[in-house]
Amino acid sequence: MTRNLKSALFSAVVVWAVAFPILGLKLSIVGIDLVVERSSNTTLLIIAACSLLMFLRVLFNTPISNAWQARPGKALIPPGASNFLTLPSTQRWIILALVLVALVWPLFSSRGAVDIATMVLIYVMLGLGLNIVVGLAGLLDLGYVGFYAVGAYSYALLSHYFGLGFWICLPISGLMAALFGFILGFPVLRLRGDYLAIVTLGFGEIIRLLLRNMTDLTGGPNGISNIEKPTLFGLSFERTAAEGMRTFHEYFGTAYNSLYKVIFLYLIALLLALLALFVINRLLRMPIGRAWEALREDEIVCRALGLNPTVVKLSAFTLGAAFAGFAGSIFAARQGFITPESFTFMESAIILAIVVLGGMGSQLGIILAATALTLLPEVLRDFSNYRELIFGAVMVVMMIWRPQGFLPMQRPHLELDAEKKP
Repeated sequence: MTRNLKSALFSAVVVWAVAFPILGLKLSIVGIDLVVERSSNTTLLIIAACSLLMFLRVLFNTPISNAWQARPGKALIPPGASNFLTLPSTQRWIILALVLVALVWPLFSSRGAVDIATMVLIYVMLGLGLNIVVGLAGLLDLGYVGFYAVGAYSYALLSHYFGLGFWICLPISGLMAALFGFILGFPVLRLRGDYLAIVTLGFGEIIRLLLRNMTDLTGGPNGISNIEKPTLFGLSFERTAAEGMRTFHEYFGTAYNSLYKVIFLYLIALLLALLALFVINRLLRMPIGRAWEALREDEIVCRALGLNPTVVKLSAFTLGAAFAGFAGSIFAARQGFITPESFTFMESAIILAIVVLGGMGSQLGIILAATALTLLPEVLRDFSNYRELIFGAVMVVMMIWRPQGFLPMQRPHLELDAEKKP
């Protein structure tokens, strides 16, 4: 009991030491001086309540743990429901329902909501692409945002310097990102674990620094602006079309509506996300998909089975990077302006969090996680100063209560009944 009391007091003090400088103090400007002031009494009461709860949790850790282990249902989600939701047939029907909702929903929504949904679909594509590398092939990649940047800048540069349209630049962006993924695959063929993560992290930072320092080509920190929007068979969704082109509303004889442009970009992102889902599902049923899973489970056994780990790794990096390139071109078209600061390590961390929280290898889980992590900053807009703190707390809680993710991938397995003892 004495040991628990000491640990409980220490935990309560740690809560105060961490929370009070972050939440209990605030900076304000008085004249030309920067003054540190105390936050509101409500904030201090919340910190005190959290400290008290931590004290009681650590003090009575043993009884609480025993009661938790002795409860009838030990899982956060009932096993029957969890198994049902992770079945491939169940996820297929859920994805089909989500697609039908996604097609109809923009017609009854606002411009801002559709624009946010486009960003959700971009992160869905990024999550699906990284899922090939991390979830299926088991290769930890912390520089995935580099391929995202390559796809975005490929479209922006081709549009800015050569006047190429979106539909011509879209496959080129994917191919350029795939080329960079193929090039990255060679130096990391013999690396695993932390060493692989460090190399890929360095790759992502190298791409960002190159884009920032090549000012003559990329504009440096100023970025590239006035990126062309996609057109529909040569019809522009702007109010006035460029010379030699016609606008969408003039061609169909309707009034101009800025929502049309946002919905069209949303539909493009939706179609690309569906294409990514279809391609990945087909690949999982092909020998290359089985090879990725074999590499993830054990590289030595993979080699013993006659598979070439070099080819398997290169294919995972290349295909995963291609989806990031497609997502980057959509991002550049949506923003109309990109800078190197749009592709920091934080973006890679968010994409990796989508894969981990959704469930390694699970496509429906990645869709749900991408939706949650994209909408979370919008919901917490009033708490912008504490957004990353809340985001980190949510991830910690998730890893404690459901470390396998929202909807983990159900892998084929064989269960044998234990021998009955006489």
